[in-house]
Amino acid sequence: MKVVVTGGCGFIGSHLVERLVRGGFEVTVVDSLRSGQTENLSELRDNITLLVEDIREDGRWQDEVSKSKIVFHLAALADIVPSIQDPKEYFSTNVSGTVNVVEAAKLNKTKVIYAASSSCYGIPDFYPTPEVAEIRPEYPYALTKRLGEEVVLHWSKVYGYDAISLRLFNVYGPRSRTSGAYGAVMGVFLAQKLANKALTIVGDGNQTRDFTFVTDVAEAFVMAGESSVSGEIFNVGSGATTSVNRLASLIGGDTVNIPKRPGEPDATFADISRIVSQLGWKPRISIEDGVAEMLRHIDLWRKAPVWTPETIAVATEDWFKYLGGEL
Repeated sequence: MKVVVTGGCGFIGSHLVERLVRGGFEVTVVDSLRSGQTENLSELRDNITLLVEDIREDGRWQDEVSKSKIVFHLAALADIVPSIQDPKEYFSTNVSGTVNVVEAAKLNKTKVIYAASSSCYGIPDFYPTPEVAEIRPEYPYALTKRLGEEVVLHWSKVYGYDAISLRLFNVYGPRSRTSGAYGAVMGVFLAQKLANKALTIVGDGNQTRDFTFVTDVAEAFVMAGESSVSGEIFNVGSGATTSVNRLASLIGGDTVNIPKRPGEPDATFADISRIVSQLGWKPRISIEDGVAEMLRHIDLWRKAPVWTPETIAVATEDWFKYLGGEL
């Protein structure tokens, strides 16, 4: 089966490409390389077609999407703080870019599997959080990913192609980004551990996150693509939630607490009953096994930024300014 993966040189995308190649799919990868790295696919280059193109612009990639059975749409800008600083860039990629993808998909009714974000729930009322929970995006990244989801499902309804949206919860694993903006806690901790620095725990560390291993996520995408289901939204989570203090203890090392940030939930915890019942998917990697795997790959963070309480305070100034009601 011929498929396209947008953002296939990125963290999640590269694991999905690996799984697709292993499953015998004919894979075309589309990536602008703004954040993705070709090194993530170095062992697969002879088994894929790689197009270094931007989904915001016309290109060969549109023909590839229209000729494919499925497009797995993962290309997006991530991270909270940059989205606060430059929301127009996030809208351009995550919303307008998604419009371009579905415009290509609708031509020959290519199925679209969209990588949505659990950040659309904001600070939810219920845990575990079901797909019917109120949508409350707290920052531009969350909003633009939600708007992208609306685009995919609306175009599907109007133009008659199949589509599924997967709302991903706290994905981690090897190949996650090791440079750039201040980001996910797992990578921050690993770089700090390598540098023998204290692990920076936001707030009291009792907040919990639904850490979901990347190979489980890749399997969810494949199962969604192969299913006959359409027009559905599914949470993709680990089936559990783990405190940041517990994560720090699994990684090991001294800790230091830094101020809690506005707009962050005290918990993320996916209700995954819908994807389990409709697709038969279930997570397989426990947090203990997942962290052990990350520690085996810890040298990948050898050149990553080592964040300290002082540099984090500078990096998150706009976060507190705009989300903390200081205007």
